[in-house]
Amino acid sequence: MRKLTVAEHISLDGVIQGPGGPEEDPSGEFPLGGWTVPYADEAIGQDLQDMFSQPFELLLGRRTYDIWAAYWPHVKAGNAIADQFNSVPKHVATHRPDTLGWHNSHALQGDLADAVRALKRQDGADLLTWGSSDLVRQLLAVGLVDEFRLMIYPVVIGRGKRLFGDNAQPSSFTMTRSARTASGVLLGRYTRSGEVRTGTFEEV
Repeated sequence: MRKLTVAEHISLDGVIQGPGGPEEDPSGEFPLGGWTVPYADEAIGQDLQDMFSQPFELLLGRRTYDIWAAYWPHVKAGNAIADQFNSVPKHVATHRPDTLGWHNSHALQGDLADAVRALKRQDGADLLTWGSSDLVRQLLAVGLVDEFRLMIYPVVIGRGKRLFGDNAQPSSFTMTRSARTASGVLLGRYTRSGEVRTGTFEEV
């Protein structure tokens, strides 16, 4: 069974929309695209390199796929991230399978949860999802996310697409790594560990 990791740039209030630039995802008249850029530093780059150092396949929602497909194939060869993204298999949740023009792209078939479960049962590299807020919320609702790698920025955005919805399946995660960058970004890695435990203060 291969693992599904969700990686996100995320604000303190849970927004993951448009982290990289004003034109990245302005849907809903989102006004603050590029909110991560002032915090970029070597530590964040190293954290990403560490994540990409392990074999992976991409699992993407259609909007994120379209954004990436318009950018990464046009990056000059020799860029480590572009070379990986352009070559690895890309599994896409889409109603338009005939329009997946990016190399090595494959449309998920049928019910999303069933398709991802089947994908996880296959042999191969672990799965990595980035952005894809609608897709991630659907996966969280059925408990299919095994790990989070979150870059938590010290900003409150106030509006925009968020990582967690009210229908997420209750689950507990164990922090397996944490670090703080010089600009105040928290780099956290969280692995699913079971159900949410409850109790009362009298039991502590």
